Amino acid sequence: MARPLASASAIAACLVLAIAAASAGDISVRDLTTQLYNADRSRPPQLVGRDLREMDLSGLDFKAANLSNSNLFGADLSGADLSNAQLKGSRLDRVTIIGARFDGADLSDASFLRPSTFSTLAAPSNEAASFVGTKLARARLFGRFNRTSFRGADLSGATLAPFNRTGFIEHIWRTELSGADLSGTNLSRANLTYALLSFANLRGADLSGAVLRKTDLSRADLTGADLTGVDLAEADLDGAVLTGVRGLETALGLDSARNVDKAIR
Repeated sequence: MARPLASASAIAACLVLAIAAASAGDISVRDLTTQLYNADRSRPPQLVGRDLREMDLSGLDFKAANLSNSNLFGADLSGADLSNAQLKGSRLDRVTIIGARFDGADLSDASFLRPSTFSTLAAPSNEAASFVGTKLARARLFGRFNRTSFRGADLSGATLAPFNRTGFIEHIWRTELSGADLSGTNLSRANLTYALLSFANLRGADLSGAVLRKTDLSRADLTGADLTGVDLAEADLDGAVLTGVRGLETALGLDSARNVDKAIR
């Protein structure tokens, strides 16, 4: 007996799946490399909404490309130059960014969860990515950014706190910014709960309204920083430099902060 013909709904479902499969990975590494090579910075490549998941894009000069709302999950961006690129709302989870440059890029509302930032646990400074003057407003970041430069960056409203519990034993359980350069950075209203900021340079940073609950600020330099309305509940201020800070009298949770008497004022 002949089999019955597939229903119209089943055929439609297959077509949808076929279209989705065709759109995934919608450009090859070779074609992308050629496009970037022939591009001019005065007319940045338009790569909005591209699917670049798990691609090897290491060493590429993106020439300030517009990659807004693109998916770069798991991509290798080691040594890549994304300076002044548009990455608004893009997904950069699990990317490898050893030695990458994001200076002046726009990563507003982007997701930057658990990137591979160093080749070893030692976090050598020569492998740190650069985010000088980068826009990261409302972005989600979680990973190891020790010795990384965010000088003059905009991290207003960004979330750097642990976002969930995976159930696995992991070597990182909080965002690490030990020894990072955050001087002149806008961290207003940012959530830095549990963040490791020991020995970080926060000179002149705007931390107004930021959440630093249980944050490690030991030996951090906050000279001239704005701490108006900051939440310091259970934060560690051992050796933190608070010379010339503004708004400390309005800080929340200061009575529960640790080693306040060891801070330098």
